[in-house]
Amino acid sequence: MISTTPYRYALATTGPDRFDVWAPEASAVELVIEGGDPVAMTRRGEEGWWRVSGSVPDGEVDYGYRVDGSGPFPDPRSRRQPGGVHELSRTYDPAAHAWQDGAWTGRQLAGAVIYELHIGTFTPEGTLDAAAGKLDHLRSLGVDFIEILPVNAVNGTHNWGYDGVLWYAVHEPYGGPEAYQRFVDAAHRAGMGVIQDVVYNHLGPSGNYLPEFGPYLKSEKANTWGSSVNLDGEGSDVVRGYIIDNALMWLRDYHVDALRLDAVHALVDERAVHVLEEMASEVAVLSAHVGRPLTLIAESDLNDPTLITPREAGGYGLDAQWSDDFHHAVHVALTGETTGYYEDFAPLGALEKVLTRGFFHDGTLSTFRGRHHGRPIDTERMPAWRLVVCSQNHDQIGNRAIGDRLTATLDEGRLAIAAALTLLGPFTPMLFMGEEWAASTPWQFFTSHPEKDLGEATAKGRIAEFAKMGWDPEVVPDPQDPETFTRSRLDWSEAEEGRHARILGVYRELGALRRRFPELTDPRFGSLVVDVDEEQRWLTLGRGRVTIAINVGDAATRVPLPEVAESLLGVGEYAVQPGDTEVDLGASSLLITLTTAD
Repeated sequence: MISTTPYRYALATTGPDRFDVWAPEASAVELVIEGGDPVAMTRRGEEGWWRVSGSVPDGEVDYGYRVDGSGPFPDPRSRRQPGGVHELSRTYDPAAHAWQDGAWTGRQLAGAVIYELHIGTFTPEGTLDAAAGKLDHLRSLGVDFIEILPVNAVNGTHNWGYDGVLWYAVHEPYGGPEAYQRFVDAAHRAGMGVIQDVVYNHLGPSGNYLPEFGPYLKSEKANTWGSSVNLDGEGSDVVRGYIIDNALMWLRDYHVDALRLDAVHALVDERAVHVLEEMASEVAVLSAHVGRPLTLIAESDLNDPTLITPREAGGYGLDAQWSDDFHHAVHVALTGETTGYYEDFAPLGALEKVLTRGFFHDGTLSTFRGRHHGRPIDTERMPAWRLVVCSQNHDQIGNRAIGDRLTATLDEGRLAIAAALTLLGPFTPMLFMGEEWAASTPWQFFTSHPEKDLGEATAKGRIAEFAKMGWDPEVVPDPQDPETFTRSRLDWSEAEEGRHARILGVYRELGALRRRFPELTDPRFGSLVVDVDEEQRWLTLGRGRVTIAINVGDAATRVPLPEVAESLLGVGEYAVQPGDTEVDLGASSLLITLTTAD
């Protein structure tokens, strides 16, 4: 079943080959087509692929498979699930879309700004087409990439997306695959790339029929979410191909520019060549073929730069990874919260270390974990843009007890400081939907499992997760309550009013400063000079001729500066004139200045 396409295995979308299916342990497989008689399938080759042995209709059909008399089950590589994950699949040919993005040549991650959003709560309609209507807003912020939380088919109508069970299908309530192509097309025409969040470390708890077909999972190697994906056992060649083909599908068939790989630390792979390295190699081949940059971004809690070390230097060759340490250091500096995994980040020096070394835990003792954690980054050779940083994201907000944003606890000055630290450092900044106007809506964990028992188990699991953080379980919202989902929708009507409008203005000004001054997109660790006063609770960031002065203390303080030529942006209380070499900076205040030329 090896194909001559760029995919590892056949991934045809037209003709009889589109019904090929892998079922290595089956004795008999039938293709079930709605409105027609079952079609016998014949096993071809030793790997266990089955192909139709009779005639099949052309065009769009609904279909499934009966395996050893059980089923019908949806296609593991289904492109559409109009009736949900428990129903028949529907054929879909992505090549039928008339792309209008011919002028788009791609975008490197270095120097870019990412905006993370969830389709279901980004707009009142909760669809891809509605999200496309907000592209002008994103451009006004200086956004370069739109990162979309998982859109793969899940059970129920609304979900964060990490309970996916059919990775090749686009969730129908969002508009399905046609709407997805329209969204990417529109984003490219607006000058922005698209990053798709994908989940390869587990499958959701409802609608997972992959074990009916073959050894996709390894129950003896469980992770936080259940059985691990079979990456190194018998039959794992095809399972790895299933994952890599899916990655290539998004990048090739849907013109996606990058993938965010969820929780790669949970990809249990003991083979000599890790599946991530294999994926990076395949994506590089596709990038050369299509003639545009294709980027892989890992989420990992290992603090291991091996992920983003080039393959030629012994690494996996991924392009970037998230740095949670940056979030934790910023969060603690601004909120004073030191429970759970925030404990080690209490000193302001933790923020200084993250800004200059990338990771705080780079082999240091992690009190929360009860062990040493991480590995140092070679800051002389590794560019800082390979770390994606944020002050808020879907995990860090949604995995709090009530899903409260920084908006709920911080004043305007501290919100502006969070934005400046994120946007003006050497890393790749990422914003979370609504943060740019200090959205008042929370972002809570929500599900819509039709199965009552599963819904109750999900709610109990959430409460158990929060026990180690010391949060009150009584305030945790029920994920199954429809109001939990409704509360999490952005309220766009507030964006241009009062405090929200002022914060939005700050984000737009920071974006403009990035475009104006090349030093603010300089990705070298050495391009940033940090000075910290632990007692007075101030810090300065030197970025070439630009200086960012920050007071996170509760009292005004005097902060030394290089000789000021111009004040570029200020939030809070400050007094500075050209020629000054210090500033009286109020509590929770921010000042950005341009230094006098030598």
